[in-house]
Amino acid sequence: MQTSEFGNAKGFWKTLTEGTWGDAYDGMGITLLLTPNPAIQYTAFDQLKQNLVEKRKAKANKDSSPVVISSFMAFLLGAISKSAATVITYPLIRCKVMIQAADDTKDNEAKKPRERIKKTIPGVIYAIWEKEGVLGFFKGLQAQILKTVLSSALLLMIKEKITATTWFLILAIRKTLFVTKGRLKSS
Repeated sequence: MQTSEFGNAKGFWKTLTEGTWGDAYDGMGITLLLTPNPAIQYTAFDQLKQNLVEKRKAKANKDSSPVVISSFMAFLLGAISKSAATVITYPLIRCKVMIQAADDTKDNEAKKPRERIKKTIPGVIYAIWEKEGVLGFFKGLQAQILKTVLSSALLLMIKEKITATTWFLILAIRKTLFVTKGRLKSS
């Protein structure tokens, strides 16, 4: 549905009744191959954050109090980590889009066999390699980075602020309960 023209989108039920199960799950295999993207992103973010926090602790000579990174730094680290994950996995993202956009109409059947795009991972990899070379696997990378980096950076910035606020609230509640409990024992 994402790649069809307006008005020609098939619903899931229509795809199952008129097509095959394979039609309904086009791109599923490549989507599963894309699961490392968030793992790379969050690992990179955590490693960058940990390095930054350790440097700040070393400068401040503190080990006990938690170091909180600024919103700007969380945003920047989120942007860097998502960019790295996107660049690493972009060839798979491009293959997924090509599989989903592969034309199954009579127009595609009328094309010469070399010009057709097969709706398989090896078929798409071969088609990109044959037509565009290595750089073809990165065609559209700038748009993908622009699309995903901003939302991911904002998400990680907000997550860090919520985490910091939560820790502050937990420590405040703990301190309040400890003081209240101490007063009750001394009474």
